[in-house]
Amino acid sequence: MNRELKMNTGSVKKKLITFIRCQTKRAGVGRMVIGLSGGVDSAVSVYLAAAALGPKNVLGLMMPYKTSSPIDTKDARLVVKALGIKSKTISITPMVDAYFKKFPKANRVRRGNKMARERMSILYDQSKVFDALVMGTGNKTEILLGYYTLHGDAACSINAIGSLYKTQVRQLAKSLGVPEGIITKAPSAGLWPGQTDEGELGMTYCEVDSLLYYMIDRGYSQSRLAKMGFKKSFIRKVSNRIASTCFKRLPPAIAVI
Repeated sequence: MNRELKMNTGSVKKKLITFIRCQTKRAGVGRMVIGLSGGVDSAVSVYLAAAALGPKNVLGLMMPYKTSSPIDTKDARLVVKALGIKSKTISITPMVDAYFKKFPKANRVRRGNKMARERMSILYDQSKVFDALVMGTGNKTEILLGYYTLHGDAACSINAIGSLYKTQVRQLAKSLGVPEGIITKAPSAGLWPGQTDEGELGMTYCEVDSLLYYMIDRGYSQSRLAKMGFKKSFIRKVSNRIASTCFKRLPPAIAVI
């Protein structure tokens, strides 16, 4: 891992806990709802929320689909038990299958996007029941690469880890005491059997985080990045992906009359 991505996790933890407390106070709400996938991003988010607001004020929602990995569900429950937060399990299978019964030829990307949006719809509905804000779980790597579903996992009221690269989220996870198995397992959105983030992206988080740091945070040119040892094809691939997903990071365009 790029040494410049190493953090003072104690300092970062304090800042993020303060951020959560300030944002909830500003909104006049003292509770948080988080979708628990069994992955490291949602685990870190819920650990931070529990530390900031108290376990009783955090609701972890597990929303499996019929093809979801049992390991992910088990890991999500492990987090709930470790923190003592409130939890609910709501299967999205009936809703998703009812919709695609009308569109049986829909490809897996359409189905995956529908699942992500169905989960967010449930999160916002349950946030009303629990009188809470919805916490996002997207990291900086995913945001820059546009690796998320608009109005799906991208939707949230606040996001505590959105300025941390994936490799930094893992650092913070260790500091917070997230179970090692969750930290080290292959990241996956669980959108279809065998799906992994790195397999779908075609790159590892470790290598892309290093490139993104120098490209975005330091503003290095492509020629300078190449001189540092990054392959030109890799630089172009990442640059093109950032450019092609720019619309995802902008608010909807509104015509000025």
